[in-house]
Amino acid sequence: MKSGDPGVDLASAFDASPNPYVLLTPDLRIAGVNQAYLDVTNSTRAAIIGRPLFSVFDSGPGEEAPENVRQVRASLERARDSRRRDHLALVRFSIPRRGDDGREAFEDRCWSATHTPILDDDGEVVFLLQHTTDITELQRLRERSAASAAPEALDTILGGAVLGRAEQVQQTNLRLESERNRLLEMFMQAPGFVAVLSGPEHVFQMHNTAFAQLIGHRRLTGRPIREALPEVAGQGFFEFLDSVYATGEPYEGRAGAVHLQRTPGAPLETVYLDFIHQPIRDASGAVAGIFVQGHDVTGTVRSAERQKLMIDELNHRVKNTLATVQSIAMQTARSHADPRTFAEGFQARLLALSHTHDLLTRSHWAGAGLGDILQHETDAHGSHRVSVNGPPVALPPPAALSLGMIFHELATNAAKYGALSAPGGRVLVDWAVADQTRPRLELVWREIGGPAVAPPARKGFGSRLIERNVRHDLAGEVELDYAGDGLVATISIPLDREETT
Repeated sequence: MKSGDPGVDLASAFDASPNPYVLLTPDLRIAGVNQAYLDVTNSTRAAIIGRPLFSVFDSGPGEEAPENVRQVRASLERARDSRRRDHLALVRFSIPRRGDDGREAFEDRCWSATHTPILDDDGEVVFLLQHTTDITELQRLRERSAASAAPEALDTILGGAVLGRAEQVQQTNLRLESERNRLLEMFMQAPGFVAVLSGPEHVFQMHNTAFAQLIGHRRLTGRPIREALPEVAGQGFFEFLDSVYATGEPYEGRAGAVHLQRTPGAPLETVYLDFIHQPIRDASGAVAGIFVQGHDVTGTVRSAERQKLMIDELNHRVKNTLATVQSIAMQTARSHADPRTFAEGFQARLLALSHTHDLLTRSHWAGAGLGDILQHETDAHGSHRVSVNGPPVALPPPAALSLGMIFHELATNAAKYGALSAPGGRVLVDWAVADQTRPRLELVWREIGGPAVAPPARKGFGSRLIERNVRHDLAGEVELDYAGDGLVATISIPLDREETT
């Protein structure tokens, strides 16, 4: 640069100013200082440039040092965050001095400070300029005059009244700041989501942790809502905000569905919100912004949906069960003219249905295991007389109910006429799963050691129930072979069939 260049002149003026200046980055690191600042702090550029301000100057070891640092830091942060100049009328801050003996000691000094944010073309803070004035001697004179017999005139001459008023304003501001911080802490820790939007573009001024969690921890502050949450476009929420800002009338929503991209690149997630948009008015009564508050009620909505689904499912199952009971009653009545034998047969079949219902209830109607159903329907005849062999097979509720009834009929017939009616008779049940691409259950019920059997002259209710349940309810195949040495029932049913009952 040549002499007379504005950049050279400004840099020279900055360094030549008798007032101490320090230029700080937004994270409060020292970016530049003038000579007056080096003189007053007894430091060198090489020792402090690039370092955090409060690691270089910490106000010494005194008890008041942490509070002194806090006041200066708070003023700098206010200037940075608000993008406005902030003043400290009076702050005590100790400076290291090296004595004649070479030892370093801290000297208590009083300062008046102004912190000015420097913005770029986009309005973002790029630097903070601190201008300090050492008012130590003035403050000491004021304190001495306050202890004299007639302090008022001297205090006025020394500017003490002005300093006193400034200090009172500063203390009031500190109290207000403390109250503001408490309110802000409550705001941030609120269990519901909260945000403050400014202007017709609904620019985020602040939001709490719950709001950040709701939308997926993305950058919001200073951004219009349409830019910050682009995926919400077309869902009506932006229009609600526009209406509140234009009319000044609050808007309340209940269990409103909103689709959010809570993780970058991830698909949209649906959440349900209870919320209210409340207008914020300025001193003239005009709408200046919107206060957004609400709760994520997705869990409650999902629970209500599940409850309705369970009630609908219960109604469906009750109707199916009543239809099954009606069918059992009608078929049993056809094959039992005697009321006593009808009651016995009907009760036994209802108990079989009840046993399978118990199994399904334990799994919250998610299904039941084939082995468990067999055990429930044959235990009454002695576990040592019924041998089962096969892999675990999980059955959906409709298939479990149908097979429960089938095993009950087979066990009842075996106890009346087949292997279980003789002391040495036994039942062998083997099953396997064939064709893993389209799995089918292949099951064989084989009776041995019982009396000789022959095909019945006519089909009874038990045989009809077995064939109907396998072919109609389970879309399978069944073969009942009345071999001379005992009944063999071969059942084949698909396991990948979509259940509709």
